[in-house]
Amino acid sequence: MIRAALLLACSLLCTSCAHSPADAPAATARATADAPLRLATYNTSLYSDEAGGLIAELEGDSAHARKIAAVLQNARPDLVLLNEFDYDDAHRAADLFQHRYLEVAQPGGGAPLRYPYRYLAPVNTGVPSGLDLDRNGEVGGQGRNRGNDAWGYGLHPGQYGMLVLSKYPIDAAAVRSFQLFKWSAMPDVLRPVVPATGKPFWDDAVWAQLRLSSKSHWDVPVTTPAGVVHMLVSHPTPPVFDGPEKRNAARNHDEIRLWQAYLSGDAANWLCDDAGRCGGLAADARFVILGDLNNDPVDGEGRHEAILALIEHPRVLRYPTPTSAGGEEAARAYAAKGIAHRGAPAQVTGDFGPKAGAMRLDYVLPSVGFQYIGSGVFWPASADAHAAIADGSDHHLVWVDVR
Repeated sequence: MIRAALLLACSLLCTSCAHSPADAPAATARATADAPLRLATYNTSLYSDEAGGLIAELEGDSAHARKIAAVLQNARPDLVLLNEFDYDDAHRAADLFQHRYLEVAQPGGGAPLRYPYRYLAPVNTGVPSGLDLDRNGEVGGQGRNRGNDAWGYGLHPGQYGMLVLSKYPIDAAAVRSFQLFKWSAMPDVLRPVVPATGKPFWDDAVWAQLRLSSKSHWDVPVTTPAGVVHMLVSHPTPPVFDGPEKRNAARNHDEIRLWQAYLSGDAANWLCDDAGRCGGLAADARFVILGDLNNDPVDGEGRHEAILALIEHPRVLRYPTPTSAGGEEAARAYAAKGIAHRGAPAQVTGDFGPKAGAMRLDYVLPSVGFQYIGSGVFWPASADAHAAIADGSDHHLVWVDVR
């Protein structure tokens, strides 16, 4: 009865959650409370600079989407967050990706893969703010200028969106979203300052309106055979593409810090979601933090203290950092060209070109209370046959198995 109520709530109360109830019994019957759970995050780069562009790509025969689907068919996660998957109100892109790519055996992939449950919702990227956020003297404009004046950088609403896929029921009525949360509401915030003047980059009137999340922050509860797991998903802005005020570096830091506060029990009075409910995650709740957090623990231009504090949070499980042969190969190749980083080469999760090199930006951080089984990054060495499907994105899928 509980399970039936969850399915009914999902279908009637929230258009953001889609499912196929006919597939659900088979999915849940195969698992028991002590069965392993594979958790994953994957920045898929399935986006377009044009509104509706991803839909048009998926309606054709997208070699890019086939590679992404093939990776997922190989990894076969139970719960996965896809970053950089363009959002549309009709969920057309998500439908197309599921039916025409995941459910079809792909070259280099595994058997067809079906997710009976999913969650997606609007994000801040590409949504016009009506303000001159980059302070170039105009509101909006063309190209990057228009994107810079959106609540989160993007050329159209929904660009670089997020998509949660699950083999188990999502409690859509209990999802918490922090898309509208104001940056200025966070205590001890890193308000960007112009170094030459020492004055805030934005005046008080603009600062009071700014949203913290560049896309959104979601708490998505999933009812697994082992109990409810809260998927804490986000995609903070890259800490680059700004000026001497380092506004994106500050925002990235505080976007990551939101999850610290959500777990720490010190957010009761100020961390309020889009429905007006305030406070953090219950102390006894199990969770997994997922996402392209755009911050390496030691390398790159981000403020590393935020990601380090999240990894080392008392509620986050300590486990061996996921690694790959392909990542180590790429990092060592950059080092040979003079782009050396301090981080362990095998722990990188993406290749970001000759200026940045390879870094660890993608995270799967389960909570204490899970038993660690194994982990990895789907980044085969160049000589591996699966390397042909691993270049669909500059990021690579990260997975962790827990019980």
